[in-house]
Amino acid sequence: MPSGDTLELRPVGSWTAANAATLERLSNDIAPQLDRASFVRVDMAGLRELDTIGAWLLERMSRRATAAGHRADVVGIADDYAGLIEEVRQVNRHPPTPAPARNPVVAKLGDIGRGTIGAGDDIAAFLQMLGALCVAIMGVIRRPRSLRLTSFTYQLYRVGWQAIPIVVLITFLIGAIIAQQGIFHFRKFGADSYVVDMVGILVLRELGVLIVAIMVAGRSGSAYTAELGSMKMREEIDALSTMGLDPIEVLMLPRILALVCALPILSFIGSMAALYGGGLVAWAYGGMEPAIFIARLHDAVSVTHFQVGIIKAPFMALVIGIVACSEGLRVKGSAESLGKQTTTSVVKSIFLVIVLDGLFAVFFASIGM
Repeated sequence: MPSGDTLELRPVGSWTAANAATLERLSNDIAPQLDRASFVRVDMAGLRELDTIGAWLLERMSRRATAAGHRADVVGIADDYAGLIEEVRQVNRHPPTPAPARNPVVAKLGDIGRGTIGAGDDIAAFLQMLGALCVAIMGVIRRPRSLRLTSFTYQLYRVGWQAIPIVVLITFLIGAIIAQQGIFHFRKFGADSYVVDMVGILVLRELGVLIVAIMVAGRSGSAYTAELGSMKMREEIDALSTMGLDPIEVLMLPRILALVCALPILSFIGSMAALYGGGLVAWAYGGMEPAIFIARLHDAVSVTHFQVGIIKAPFMALVIGIVACSEGLRVKGSAESLGKQTTTSVVKSIFLVIVLDGLFAVFFASIGM
C-alpha cells in the first residue's frame, strides 16, 4: 500500500513453496512500485507460514529497493522465522571474485607442461600393461594349460570371423576408389597400365594393413575398453583379484592374443578384397581385361611387398590391444568416465597405429625392402 513516497508492504498468509507461482507473480507486479518509492517498509506480522522460498522473495524485494538507492526496513519478524530471514540475508552478499587475468604465454606453457605429464603417464601405463602381458605370456609358456582356450577362441571369433564382412566391404571400396582415381589421372599421360602398380604396391605394403588396423581399433578396441570398463565399474576385476586370479591372464591375455592372430588374417583378406575391387574397376572403367591386370600385377609386385604389409599387422594388433585394455582399467565409477575412456582408447589406438606404420615404412626403406 503506497503512502506518499513510502511503500508499505504487509505480506500475509502462507509464503511457502506450495504458493510459489502466486508469490512470484505478486513480487513481479510490485517491482515498479519498489523502483519509485523512496522508502519501503515490509511488515511481516501477518505472516502465518514462511519457508526458504518465501523468505528469498521478501529478501529479493528488499534488495531491489536498496539497489535503486532507497531505504528498506523489515519489521514484525516472528521469533520462529528470525533465523531463517537472517540466513537468507547473508546469501550472495559478496560478488564473486573475478579470476585473475592469465598471461597467455604462461598459460600456453602450463598447457604444454600438463600435456607432457599426461603423455608421460600414458607411456608409463602402456609399458606397465606391456610388462604385465609379458609376465602372463611367460606363465602360459611354463604352464600351457593355464591359457583359457575357450575365451581365446571366442575372442578370435568376435574380432576375426565377425569382422570379415565389414573389412571386405571397406577394403573393396578403397581399392576400387584408388583404381578409379589412378585411371582418371594416368589416362591423361597414356599410362593407364601403371594404375596396377599403384594399386598393388599401395594395398599390399601400406593401405591394406593400415585400413584394417584402423577398423579393428574402432570396432574391437572400443569393445575391449567398454567391456573391461564395465567390469571395473561393477568391481568384477577386483573380485577376480580377491579370488586369487590374475585379471591380466584371465581377461587381457586372451583378447590381445586373439587380436594378434586375427589382424594378419584380416589384413590378408582385406588386401585381396582391395585388389579385387581395383581389378574390377580397371576392367569396367578402364577397359583393362582381367588377364592383363593379373599379369601386370604379377610383374609389379613381389612377395616382399606382401611381407612388408603382413609383418606390421601383429605389432599393430599388440598396440591396439594394450591401449584398449589399459584404458578400460582406467575407467572410474561413472558412465561418463566409461564413454571418455572408450573414446580415448580409439583415438590413441588409431594415432599409434599410424605412427607405427610410419616407423615401419622408414625402417623397411632403410633395409631395402
